[in-house]
Amino acid sequence: MSKPRDYALAAKSGTAQIPAPALDYLPRGPKRYRPKIGLIACGGITAYHLKAYKSAGYDVVALCDPDINKAKARQREFYPAASIHADYRDLLRRDAIEIVDVATHPAQRIAILKDCIAAGKHILSQKPFVTDLTVGQKLVDLADKRGVKLAVNQNGRWAPHFSWMRAAIARNLLGPIFAAHLEQSTVARFEVQKMP
Repeated sequence: MSKPRDYALAAKSGTAQIPAPALDYLPRGPKRYRPKIGLIACGGITAYHLKAYKSAGYDVVALCDPDINKAKARQREFYPAASIHADYRDLLRRDAIEIVDVATHPAQRIAILKDCIAAGKHILSQKPFVTDLTVGQKLVDLADKRGVKLAVNQNGRWAPHFSWMRAAIARNLLGPIFAAHLEQSTVARFEVQKMP
C-alpha cells in the first residue's frame, strides 16, 4: 500500500520548461474614453479593484462606504483627491461620474443598482450579480430601457495566466484541446488534455 503522500502522484518525467511564446493576451483599454468612476463599498476586495484602476490610469473620483473610515483608508492608499461619501446617493448625484463600481454584498446591491440605473450611470456590478435570475433579468431590462451599460465582473476572466492560455489555445499552439485545468496558486499551473 502506498504512503498517503504518494497517493496518485506519477513518477517525475523528463519534461523540461520552455519559454512561453509572446502573445497578445491582455485586455485592451479604451483608446479615448476616460470616464470618471465612483466606487460604492470599500471592503477588502476593493483594494484589488483600485490597484487595477490605478495601474490602468483610470480616474476614480469618489469613494463611498457607510463606514466612512473604510472609504478614507482607500482614499489615502489609492486616490487622495477622491471625494468621500457615506451615502451612495450623494455619489450618484455627481454629474461628472459616468461609471459606478458596485462592490456591496448581493442583498444590498439590488436597490443600489436600481438607483444607479435611474441616475443614468453605467455600472460594473461585482459578482454574484444577483441571487435570483428573475430579479437579474428585470435589472438588465431596466438598464437596456435607460441606455445604461450594465457589466458583471467575472472572477479571473482577465487574470494574465488564464488569458494567456486562452490565447495559446485560440492560436492552436497546443493542438486540439479537449479540456484545460488552470489553477491559480503562487505559480500558475496548467494541465491540458489533448483530444483522443
